[in-house]
Amino acid sequence: MSLFSDNIRHLRMKKEVSQEIVAERLSISRDILAKYEQGKSQAPYENLIKLSRYYHVSIDLLLTVDIRKIDMDGLIQLDDNRIVLPITVDHKGENVIEIIPHKARAGYLNGYSDPEFIEGLQHVSLPFLGSGKFRAFPVEGDSMPPHKDGSFIIGRYIEQLGHVTDGRTYILLTKDQGIVYKRLNKNGKNTLVLQSDNTFYAPYTVKASDVLEIWEYACSIATKEFEPDDSPEMIRDVLQGMRKEMAALRTINKQ
Repeated sequence: MSLFSDNIRHLRMKKEVSQEIVAERLSISRDILAKYEQGKSQAPYENLIKLSRYYHVSIDLLLTVDIRKIDMDGLIQLDDNRIVLPITVDHKGENVIEIIPHKARAGYLNGYSDPEFIEGLQHVSLPFLGSGKFRAFPVEGDSMPPHKDGSFIIGRYIEQLGHVTDGRTYILLTKDQGIVYKRLNKNGKNTLVLQSDNTFYAPYTVKASDVLEIWEYACSIATKEFEPDDSPEMIRDVLQGMRKEMAALRTINKQ
């Protein structure tokens, strides 16, 4: 037996349908479905997709999470079962904000779609944010002043890349870099340009297919006072700008 076999058997029983009906809908034989549910056979990729679409559960959850232990009604279903986003509610059934602490930052890449991981996070409620699904992410480094280490960016979940507005800031979860907070610009249909507000850092691109989540900036929580404009980061920005101007002058003089 396996999580997968337990999950698809549980989902079928919850749906109150027979193996014959499910097999017919999936265009496979009842014997094959029975072997999947008994853990005697592994489903090929094309049948995993069929099962995922039939039960409206992502393949990731079917294979890695014990669905019997979670409230499936407490998940946000996205298009084509691309991901099922766990959400947390308070005792009144109202949506709350999950906080990703610095110590859980590295683990978020593996646990972002795991309801048990999300349920274990601390929560906060900010009623002035209005409607939407929100999550708080820690800030690291000095690439996005005035936000500094220890601050948190609260983002509103964005379901589709088409909802991204050029020039605005977003939290991204990417396959290679994990959590990043940058200013975005859409560079065609398949790539995004990520730019830091600190000009010391050069812009770079990521493939849209490498982006797992996008959260639009909603507000921030600062745990340290903002420094005045003559902070080391601002001075470094000024010096960097001067270097660029001097390099441009040298180029002109050579011509």
